[in-house]
Amino acid sequence: MTHDSAADRAARYDLARECIEAGVAAADPERAVTDQLSLDGESLTAGEWTVDLAGYDRVVVAGGGKASAAVTRGLVAVLGERLDDGLVVTDGDDAGTDPVDVALGDHPVPSERNVAATDRLCDLLDAADERTLVLAPVTGGGSALLAAPTVPLGEFRDLTEALVESGATINEINAVRKRLSRVKGGRLAARAAPATVLALLVSDVVGDDPATVASGPFTPDETGVDEALAVLSRYDVDASDAVRQAVETATTHAGPFEHVHTHLLASGRTAIDAAADRAREAGYDPLVLSSRMRGEARELALAHVAVAEEVLASGDPAPPPLALLSGGELTVTVRGDGVGGPNLEFALAAALECPPHVTLVSVDTDGRDGGTDVAGAAVDSATVEDVARARQSLASNDTLPHLGERDALLTVDSATNVNDLRVVLVDAPERLEESS
Repeated sequence: MTHDSAADRAARYDLARECIEAGVAAADPERAVTDQLSLDGESLTAGEWTVDLAGYDRVVVAGGGKASAAVTRGLVAVLGERLDDGLVVTDGDDAGTDPVDVALGDHPVPSERNVAATDRLCDLLDAADERTLVLAPVTGGGSALLAAPTVPLGEFRDLTEALVESGATINEINAVRKRLSRVKGGRLAARAAPATVLALLVSDVVGDDPATVASGPFTPDETGVDEALAVLSRYDVDASDAVRQAVETATTHAGPFEHVHTHLLASGRTAIDAAADRAREAGYDPLVLSSRMRGEARELALAHVAVAEEVLASGDPAPPPLALLSGGELTVTVRGDGVGGPNLEFALAAALECPPHVTLVSVDTDGRDGGTDVAGAAVDSATVEDVARARQSLASNDTLPHLGERDALLTVDSATNVNDLRVVLVDAPERLEESS
């Protein structure tokens, strides 16, 4: 096999980053709103659904999640002065867009300000009537940001931290959180009735189930007490007696939901398709492995490396130059006390096994992997120098400093949240030899 030079690796790194940036840009919620919603006179159209605004006295925006402020900017651009009021709950430093206020909360563990902001949102929806149209941004991160727990906040915070660190999937975590909330599992839909609601989703979950995005505040809850208790048992989550009793006794909102309409603005597949287009432009044949990958980050890293090795060895499932793409929900079972996130764990685990002529990039499209301020990392066969130290960093879940020392970290300017995006570029050695 030909030598994988520094210039070759740099070229793949640049392209991989361009693929990631193209994917994040395509899933920008503001862009999605202005592309998919239109106002013609008094007729507002979202996908196949059209509503006559003349039938409403007020049009308000009410929702939450990491990308809710960006959705709101798009709504203001489309509807302008036709909007009357609104509030969204998000994190970061997004400012309000008149006439919609932005209330800031904390993620992934809710705080008092999350509860206060959610109370304000409930008041807004409680005041809605049959002459009100509610445009509801529902985006990833809303499960934590829209916090109205039925147990003391401190106990709810402890439970949230334990679930996140247990390795449970987002569906499993939400099955528990829905049982402990006054807004999740369709309960915001109940507050909004009899107003008409258009829920505008930016999905960060595998399969894009509206009941899972932000724990489905406007969507029927099909989970139950047995499923929630099974999650606590399966992951040996230390929940207080008060929490367990609240899980067991919570009632499910049974509807009706005829007043709620749902439109998916963007998802992980949106980002994957745009990344694939950029790879194709650069001469790489794109191959989507799956937009629904889930499981332990380290294990999925080895699976991606194995596919790249097969491409180099046999030309299967397709010959290089090839861009392998995937999305989904990586998880980490936390056993150490280091600093990192699922995509950083994926990257370092992949770097330990990565063959020459391959570059792997894994990011969280919201720009923050786990509790870090970076999106993820880009690695290749030259990333790891000290194998023993890299393995120890993985064992202690301390991937951020290790990858930082190797100049492998990636930051992404993002206003979206459509979960993880991975790009694996596999070069044909003979192609590199010809171009050198």
